[in-house]
Amino acid sequence: MIKEQSKVRERGLVALGVFALLLVMWLQLMFSMRRESISWDEPDHTFAGYMGWKAHDFGWNPEHPPLVKAVATLPILGMNLYVPPPQGRSFKIETVLDGAEFNARNISKGILFRMRTAASIFPMLLGALIFLAAREMCGTAAAFIALTLYAFDPNFLAHGALVTTDTGVSCFIFATVYAFYRWVKSPTGWRLAAVCVAAGLALGSKHTGLLALFMIGILGLCEAAWPVRAAASEADGATRERAGFRKMMLALGIIAVAAVIILWSFYGFRYSARPAGLSIDPPFEITAAHVSNRALAETLLTFSKHRLLPESYLYGIADISGVNDFYTAYLFGKIYPHGSHWYFLAVLAIKSTLPFLILLVCALVLKAKGRLGGRREILFLTIPPLFYLLVAMASHMNIGVRHILPMYTFLYVLVAGGAAVLWRMGRVWKGVICVLLAWQAITTLRVYPDYMAYGNEAWGGPANVHKYLSDSNTDWAQQLIAVKKYLDDRGIKDCWFVYFANGAIDPSSYGIPCKLLPTVESLWWLDLPLEVPKTIEGTVLLNSSDVAGFEFGPPPLNPYDQFNYVKPKDVIAYGVNVYEGRFEIPLAAAYERAFEATRLIRDKKFDEAVAKAREGAELAPDAVYVNATMGDALVAAGRHDEAIPYYQKALHTAETVQPEFQGDWAAAMRAILAQK
Repeated sequence: MIKEQSKVRERGLVALGVFALLLVMWLQLMFSMRRESISWDEPDHTFAGYMGWKAHDFGWNPEHPPLVKAVATLPILGMNLYVPPPQGRSFKIETVLDGAEFNARNISKGILFRMRTAASIFPMLLGALIFLAAREMCGTAAAFIALTLYAFDPNFLAHGALVTTDTGVSCFIFATVYAFYRWVKSPTGWRLAAVCVAAGLALGSKHTGLLALFMIGILGLCEAAWPVRAAASEADGATRERAGFRKMMLALGIIAVAAVIILWSFYGFRYSARPAGLSIDPPFEITAAHVSNRALAETLLTFSKHRLLPESYLYGIADISGVNDFYTAYLFGKIYPHGSHWYFLAVLAIKSTLPFLILLVCALVLKAKGRLGGRREILFLTIPPLFYLLVAMASHMNIGVRHILPMYTFLYVLVAGGAAVLWRMGRVWKGVICVLLAWQAITTLRVYPDYMAYGNEAWGGPANVHKYLSDSNTDWAQQLIAVKKYLDDRGIKDCWFVYFANGAIDPSSYGIPCKLLPTVESLWWLDLPLEVPKTIEGTVLLNSSDVAGFEFGPPPLNPYDQFNYVKPKDVIAYGVNVYEGRFEIPLAAAYERAFEATRLIRDKKFDEAVAKAREGAELAPDAVYVNATMGDALVAAGRHDEAIPYYQKALHTAETVQPEFQGDWAAAMRAILAQK
């Protein structure tokens, strides 16, 4: 009786401890999200989720499956919200601009906090799963160490409650592998059903959820090849291995089929991305044609032809694969045209906390000495993150630690297992573990609420991350509330702003009075007209990603490169630099003139286009885009001979100045000149 009461009391204390840690994490998420504006990807995610519910239209934001967006937008379905009318633009531009307007017009109604609160269910569920997995694999002490590390992880706190897919897919990839681990240990029907559900949720969260099926496939083959079994005769062992292999293959097949069926349910078991009478622009076949991997392109077309997966899901894979090669990467002060294979290793070193890295090294040393866990547990905790890292390293999309968050879920259990071994080695090690856990909490709380910018102490902390990394590693355009407060506190009304998410987010919806300057998105993607003078004066704000030239490219392609050599007066929320003075920005002004000339050509105002393009050429006579546009304007005006020197100059510059970044321009100019 006393033993039973003791067990009940122990279970109660364990439950209370888990609840307390998850509550601490949730409170950090809630308080920080109130102090950060909507981030780069959230407007189109939220709008797509809302339209998925209201119109059963999955043609908005097909780059990501519906699950996370649907859960996040549940709390706003009963509200009277403004919905912008469609303008007939391509799906990506339409979603971004309509998403920006949807959020700007409804932000005062509190929709963002409601949606982020709903999205916080995913980090809470993930925390519970990490605890359960660590306890089952390594014991209760390890489980609390793992959950403490996770609850104070600055990267999960930065992204946990955002209406984006990274935390959701991390949750369900981990859930799939953990459920598969439990089925392998005790292969019952209910446990197999749990794997099926988790895998289906992974597919419905993000396209990288597909990797969960590959992970359990690899783990299943390992189990079949090297089963954990009791001693038996050689003949019996061989027979059991063959039967075990067949059983494993059957189980993996069932999981894959069931997961796909669950995925179909998120699209209402409808193939078409959009409701009857509507089509996605551009059509799927055109998007698939831009996939550089021909085998993948043919596979997607085959799946589409036989309707094996929903059109929106296939479209998303094609779109992401097609744009993958167009992403630049910023690493240690250098801009790479197509990413770097070492990018995510650097991200792990900079964005991971030092307590985590120290414990990871300890766990690897313990494993090398054969003192860490069983063979099965080690495989289930190391193969998934290694596989995920290899896939990430092969990708050209190097834009943030958020893309490798699923790795941390497994590594936290692994390092906690190692820490638990050290804990049992005596008081000294217990003290060391306690110090490391306290360090984890303190280093994270110190950066509140700007978790996005976190970098560990070895690299100078969050104030220095922008020197090594860019985009969502530090600056995801989420600082508008802080910018508004900064301007109000100083009474600044007249200012200029180079805003990283210009077009995707409207700064004026947060009361920002600054005049906007062009970015890559506003010029070449979202078609947003701006008035840009050659000289600007007064207060100038630039997101750190724009200062670095992450999107425009290295000098002399970046119109804001000069700000790299000017010490900012202030830095807002580690991501917005504030400058005071008079600055010449001829390249930005030239880009704007060339962009306007392109609009005039479309409107068949050819003489005006030539005049506007000439203004741009006078401001930046060596810029490729400016010279190419001047040639286009002259051709449109029927002055073909005059256009040739501008095309030749554009070609020469593209081939000699940062050619790895201007190769597409060079190819285009060669094609044009070949026709003349």
